[in-house]
Amino acid sequence: MGTAHVSEASVREVEETVAEERPDVVAVELDEGRYRQMKGETPDDLDPGDLLRGNTVFQFLAYWMLSYVQTRMGDRFDIEPGAELLAAVETAEDLGISVALVDRDIQTTIQRFWARLSLIEKLRMVGALAFGVTDPRVAGVTFGLIVGVLLGPAIGLFGGAVGVTDAVLTRVGVGALCGAVAGYLGYRAASLSLGSGTAGTDAEPSGGAGDAPSAVTTLGIGAIVAVAVAAAVTVTGVGVDAVAGLLSGTLVRAAGSLALGLVGGLFVGVVAAVAIGALGIAPAEDGEGYEEFDPAELTDADVVTAMMEEFRQFSPGGAEALIDERDAYIAHQLVGLRNEGYDVVAVVGAGHRAGIESYLAEPESLPPMDSLVGTANAGGIPWGKIAAFGISAAFIGFFVLLAMAGVRNEQLLTLFAAWFVINGVFAAGLAKLAGARWRSAGVGGAVAWMTSVNPLLAPGWFTGYMELRHLTVNVADIGTLNELLSDESRPIRAIFSDMLDVPLFRLIVVVAATNVGSIIASLLFAAYVVPVFAGSLDASITDLMIRGARESARILWGAVA
Repeated sequence: MGTAHVSEASVREVEETVAEERPDVVAVELDEGRYRQMKGETPDDLDPGDLLRGNTVFQFLAYWMLSYVQTRMGDRFDIEPGAELLAAVETAEDLGISVALVDRDIQTTIQRFWARLSLIEKLRMVGALAFGVTDPRVAGVTFGLIVGVLLGPAIGLFGGAVGVTDAVLTRVGVGALCGAVAGYLGYRAASLSLGSGTAGTDAEPSGGAGDAPSAVTTLGIGAIVAVAVAAAVTVTGVGVDAVAGLLSGTLVRAAGSLALGLVGGLFVGVVAAVAIGALGIAPAEDGEGYEEFDPAELTDADVVTAMMEEFRQFSPGGAEALIDERDAYIAHQLVGLRNEGYDVVAVVGAGHRAGIESYLAEPESLPPMDSLVGTANAGGIPWGKIAAFGISAAFIGFFVLLAMAGVRNEQLLTLFAAWFVINGVFAAGLAKLAGARWRSAGVGGAVAWMTSVNPLLAPGWFTGYMELRHLTVNVADIGTLNELLSDESRPIRAIFSDMLDVPLFRLIVVVAATNVGSIIASLLFAAYVVPVFAGSLDASITDLMIRGARESARILWGAVA
């Protein structure tokens, strides 16, 4: 039987067919983990330890998105996704008929699905999930902020090549710092003014929906004041020398490069948001994209074939892992049951029916079972691993060459201490902001100096493992997240706050924040600490590294000769 996972008619058809046929076995498109989840038992088909390793975090995002899309369609058609599979199981149990779970393990499917996606396809999928949470404007601005934070250190490091001199960074940095202070004062003043204006009225209690306009207003006033003061100081240059003289030159230049990076990032984000809105790439709101679907048509061969072909155009590799391989896997299970002499009713999604039937008609065409299980490797050149190992080699080579050039041990220890502290502060700080416990954040910060140059490790793993001592996570958390995201009446900030209370989501955010903090620290180290360190040496960094290379070559040549 080919069914629609969000169709009430499919539920009735399954119940009637099983009752009429009375087969020996009812086979359903479920694996052990999803079966237990449907039966209300504690699911464990996503091991939290596995969730911290490799690309499993991104596989979780893929699983979440697939679940979220199906949940939205289920809400649209007022039926629990997969209800027909549960109906098949319950009807069989009521009639004393055996049940066979014939689908491949969900972890294997998602891992192979993610490995087959290209980089562009992965970005599109994660972006689609982001648009499910918020609208293109918020997603674009958020993306711009992330780009800006990473772009800022790059401007400090390479800005001189495009005319961004220290003088420019100093002026922009003083303007940014003055603007930040003025913006905060404006925000506080607006908060007090609006608060006193509503005192004694029948306004809603603090924290209610009525507070949203006030919060937006005060943030807007603070932002306007900050931008106005920053722009005025930067353009006129008034007070730049006085402020710069009170602060560290490195701090001022860092603030300047970060401010330029944020401006550039926000520009990119706004352009992206406008383009997405104009092109209609973002999904429709309130389920409008599903209005064209009739649940009854989702089991029609022509409609399903068209949908499958559209998905293949989006991702041929993803379709192979999500559809074709599972067709073959389920067919293997059904052929085995048939060969044992059982009369079977198999309940599968309509998208799998044609593929499974073709294999049942010609079992010799089935691929070997070994090719359908186990993990899959992503195709193409592993540029990410190459870049990671290159960074490790560059870091180690940097210190080795400086040592070979005769740089004093005290100076090298000072440089290494700066590396340790900066990585620790940023990794632990962002982990704490994400909601990690102090001990977890401290562990992530303590190992960040090492994991930054080791592509096989990440500080977020250590933070995550510490958090797991206090968190209990399972795939049921995904259902909770989908429920939160489906609530369109609440502001995004409130929804995100509640999402952080979901253990699985909190774990993901803490791990990601720790890793991002370490990345930012590495960029800041290269952009600001190394130049300051270079000023205390008797030669430029480049000259010292060349000297160290020559000395290393001389020693090696002497050892070989």
